Amino acid sequence: MPLYPLFADLGGRRVLVVGGGEVAMRKIEALLHAGAQVLVYAHALNATVAQWLAQGRLQRVDGQFDPQWLDDAWLVVAATDDNAFNRELAAQAGQRRKLVNVVDDAELSTFQVPAIIDRDPLLVAISSSGAAPMLARRLRERWETELDHSYAQLAQLFARHREAIRARLPQLAQRRRWFEQVLESPVQVLLQSGQTQAAEQAFHDALQRSEQDVPRRGSVWLVGTGNGDPGALTLKALRALNQADLLLCDPAVDTAVLGLARRDATRQPLPADPAAHLALLIEQVQAGQRVVSLKPGDAFRQAPHAPLAAQLAAVGIACDVVAGVALD
Repeated sequence: MPLYPLFADLGGRRVLVVGGGEVAMRKIEALLHAGAQVLVYAHALNATVAQWLAQGRLQRVDGQFDPQWLDDAWLVVAATDDNAFNRELAAQAGQRRKLVNVVDDAELSTFQVPAIIDRDPLLVAISSSGAAPMLARRLRERWETELDHSYAQLAQLFARHREAIRARLPQLAQRRRWFEQVLESPVQVLLQSGQTQAAEQAFHDALQRSEQDVPRRGSVWLVGTGNGDPGALTLKALRALNQADLLLCDPAVDTAVLGLARRDATRQPLPADPAAHLALLIEQVQAGQRVVSLKPGDAFRQAPHAPLAAQLAAVGIACDVVAGVALD
């Protein structure tokens, strides 16, 4: 069953961690970093956890385990090698509707802790749903090098100026275009090269532009979805789905393909009549929308849809026809 991705605000909230060894230490460290109030139950603590206890960064309970300790916890983490105890703990947590993570036991767990790339405030989480944690860690190692610390600095810039951005650009579509302009501007390159002040100035200059300065350039992609397998979509098709403001969807397009599109994109049925389709595209492009029309196979290179690109060009609208992977 697919997991629901979730980032939790644990600031000031109690989390019960059962275990005091190396694995528990790593869990506790991440929880403390998130601002959680950590309560530890363990017969023994390793040196680091003991130091945190001495510093007052966490609390400890001992003696016979008391299921009532679960009552005040928002989350429960079991980091022990006692399978029978872990099973009983998971059952007790479930009865109290507490989410529990049993380390290295996806079957007993009701939440998983992903591998993460921390570029505060940007946080990337990678999960294999408990099936292959080593694969998630390998992907994290690969992407760690791709996501350098300039991404953190850029995210911090956006965070600091968030209210000013929203005040100047009140419409979501305006902000989206402006963000894309900034991401394509020299700001991040300047951050990567250590020119922080120059990056700040470039960001500030972009922010001072009025909303009228943000161009409303509509565009059209005519995307064939091939055999309906999301994994077979071309990179060009994926790029179009990620940039779309409006999706015009043929009823035969697989929902798994639509799941790859931007979640805030508007979805409408694709008009069956080619003339109505053309009219809708022209209307939306003139309104500044980036429109993606989706049909199975390679329909936009075949009649009756093949003339659509030329008809758009005749009224001054360029479009990209993205071929679908041939049907088996």
